[in-house]
Amino acid sequence: MSPILTDPPPLAADPSDGVAILEQRGSTAETFGIPLAVLAELTHRCPLQCPYCSNPLELERASSELTTAEWKKVLSELAEIGVLQIHFSGGEPTARKDLVELVQHASDVGLYSNLITSAVLLTRDRLAALAEAGLCHVQISFQGNEPVVADRVAGLKDAHRKKIEVAHWTRELDLPLTVNAVMHRQNLHQLGDIIEMAVELDADRLEVANVQYYGWALKNRAALMPTLQQIEDTTAIVEAAQKRLKGILAIDYVIPDYYALRPKKCMGGWGRQFFNISPTGKVLPCHAAETITGLDFESVRGNHSIAWIWQNSEAFNRYRGTGWMPEPCQSCDYKEIDFGGCRCQAFALTGDAGNTDPACALSPLHEQIFKLAETEASGDTSRFIYRNFSGGTPEPDDAQDA
Repeated sequence: MSPILTDPPPLAADPSDGVAILEQRGSTAETFGIPLAVLAELTHRCPLQCPYCSNPLELERASSELTTAEWKKVLSELAEIGVLQIHFSGGEPTARKDLVELVQHASDVGLYSNLITSAVLLTRDRLAALAEAGLCHVQISFQGNEPVVADRVAGLKDAHRKKIEVAHWTRELDLPLTVNAVMHRQNLHQLGDIIEMAVELDADRLEVANVQYYGWALKNRAALMPTLQQIEDTTAIVEAAQKRLKGILAIDYVIPDYYALRPKKCMGGWGRQFFNISPTGKVLPCHAAETITGLDFESVRGNHSIAWIWQNSEAFNRYRGTGWMPEPCQSCDYKEIDFGGCRCQAFALTGDAGNTDPACALSPLHEQIFKLAETEASGDTSRFIYRNFSGGTPEPDDAQDA
């Protein structure tokens, strides 16, 4: 398998990474400043059944979600400790009847708010109410550029048409728009058209997000894994579009780990630049952190403040910095650049979150595990296991021919 990333990243520290500057003063948890942005996963409820969903396999029921009052308390506390942006996500955040009220409260306490949505539950009136409440930005997920592929991936008929409609409403209401396109083997052939779709929708930004294989995506890996040729073609398409559309459409691009030599700096490093809050109030270092068994994540419903959880909780400090690293990470020149890669991926693929991320070519398990990419990408598996509260439902045999 020929890797995409053939050159190691530069050793120089990222000058835009303010946390790196703080870390020069010491390695205690107190040196980690509160993140500027936080993800609020309001619910796991969602009308879509995307087979690559980043939510955990065991989804939280509505009855266990934080109440309106609890979320308001969280938003106030985040603003008080210096958070500037709140990203409302899910599941599908618009499944919450109190969303307008929560956006209004975020605005009242001075938080910039972004709605990360599938859009299929929105009406124009409700979107207008969200804008009136102070919503600052909308990000809509797309599963393709036309209904046949997109609706099949989403597991919901007429989803694509509704997304297009809401995207137009978003711009009519003068809200900035980001198009998020999660790409995989079964829709990468549409990338060129997706880029043009984003331009036609007057989006400010397009996120070309190749599937990362945790949770539901890991469960569906054999049906989603792209071929190396697809990734090489995708990279060329993105690079050409970035040049052609400079100043018109900003395009972000993430290469899947399975075709890399070095691990990505996952979430900016464990417990360094990011946390999210789950529907039940657990404060997590990343979306998939609950997949790591043996870690006890503190909740906003407990006795500790969010700031205390960020600085002092055992789960956040377990893989912070570099002291936890095994060899070859401990002796690696890049350990303070990639911070060991992804702990969730290490756990998912090796059974131990403390192992070297297998995305790294220096991992003794790299070849053994990542050669699966070639095998699965060239296989004939295309049937999805759809995400739902029952633990997943196989795609009907005739759905792929619809």
